[in-house]
Amino acid sequence: MQNIVAGRIAASTTEFIELALGTPLDLWLGVEGESEMERAAREDAARDILADNPDFPDRVSQVAAQAIEAHAPELFNVTVLPTRRSAGRRQYRGGVAA
Repeated sequence: MQNIVAGRIAASTTEFIELALGTPLDLWLGVEGESEMERAAREDAARDILADNPDFPDRVSQVAAQAIEAHAPELFNVTVLPTRRSAGRRQYRGGVAA
């Protein structure tokens, strides 16, 4: 199965996310060993993107949900657990445990 985003085929999960967001993941996650100056510049760029695109957090949530659904659909399988009944518990009734 191919993952197509904006008319391009994503070769990996990372590329799928980057195409869907329109930004590289390193912009948001940082890179190992970056200097304080590089980090500050990266964070400034990220703030500018957020300021220019107020709906970006919603898009990120949507992309994350799509990626999870595509690669780990079992995480969306919700099972309703049975509730506990008090049948096995003793109830206190006016000085005598029932």
